[in-house]
Amino acid sequence: MKETDLYCQVMQGIDVQAAATAFWANNPPSSIRESVAQSLQVSRTCLPRPPRASSSINPSEYRPHVLASDRLLVCNYGAEALLAQFVAAFAGITASKTLNNWMAGLQFWHIVNGAPWHASAMVHHTRCGFSKMVPPSSRCAKCPPVTIKVLSILFDNLSFSDLFDCAVGAVTFTAFWCCCHLGELVIPSPNLFDRLKHVSQSTLPLIVFDLPNDSRASALHILWTKTTKEEGATISITARPHCTCPNTLINANVPATAPLFAYRTPTGWSPLTCQDFISRCNSVWTSQGFPPMPGHAFRIGGATELLLQGVHPDIVSSQGRWTSRSFLEYWRRIETILPLFISSSFNNDHVANVDTIMDSYTQQHRPSRSAPSV
Repeated sequence: MKETDLYCQVMQGIDVQAAATAFWANNPPSSIRESVAQSLQVSRTCLPRPPRASSSINPSEYRPHVLASDRLLVCNYGAEALLAQFVAAFAGITASKTLNNWMAGLQFWHIVNGAPWHASAMVHHTRCGFSKMVPPSSRCAKCPPVTIKVLSILFDNLSFSDLFDCAVGAVTFTAFWCCCHLGELVIPSPNLFDRLKHVSQSTLPLIVFDLPNDSRASALHILWTKTTKEEGATISITARPHCTCPNTLINANVPATAPLFAYRTPTGWSPLTCQDFISRCNSVWTSQGFPPMPGHAFRIGGATELLLQGVHPDIVSSQGRWTSRSFLEYWRRIETILPLFISSSFNNDHVANVDTIMDSYTQQHRPSRSAPSV
């Protein structure tokens, strides 16, 4: 991906000019300059400090000879050569996303303060070189997917007479088949449950649909997602002809004031936290000789499984509520994922047909080659 495209992706959805306009509407330039100057002033009178007898100050367009209290407002920090030097100074030691965040912050500062932003050709080429020198240590390992096999192993080793395991199973199968973020189903810690954000029993009863093929589906409304914020979203839960069908494990006995995926303890109802959920799943998998899985593995595994079953990519995109085609990155890594999913139910003709459909769909939408942000 080009640096300009990457920068646009980082700034997508951010109206910098509107934010700056709103900022200046509430903070006149004179008051801002006065506040900055006052914050840098000391109680005594400020006088220029001459250099030591053995030293001298060389003139520089990047560092005018002014009081420290005025330097923030006078210095030409946005000069292109200085910005390029700033980028180059961190080449080979910093990740591209970190640099993008820094540059976005610098640009916003210039807009807010009415200063010109000098990031043009020199900075562009410097950032291109920067992206080629990103150290391997700054790249996270690719997230492995949860497969049907490990999902079935978890099902076989959970005790559904235990309410904690029942909650774990409900979250597992919903996250996998519905391609959910774990943060949409569980909470980060027991003390951070927010009824305005986290799904609770008050969302029940589920809206249930009878489908023409004698199957059933239901809809679960969640109050908040990382993309739609307070608008929330509706998770479509379709019955699957598999033991891990997500339509069978919603606990309707949870109080309306508690998280939906909660379990009873001697002291009352306890919310299922992300850490407890991941720990329980990984304890089963590691005991069966499988590596531990991260939370995002359910979303990746569910999307890939649906694609391999021949579900059209548009349907998979809607199921996972992707607003872009970034989920196709999972398929472009199919050379490493595919062997994990192939079982006796797949034959070579079926896999080849699915691969042809995906190649055609990928060329039609031409998604970027960067790693997905999901």
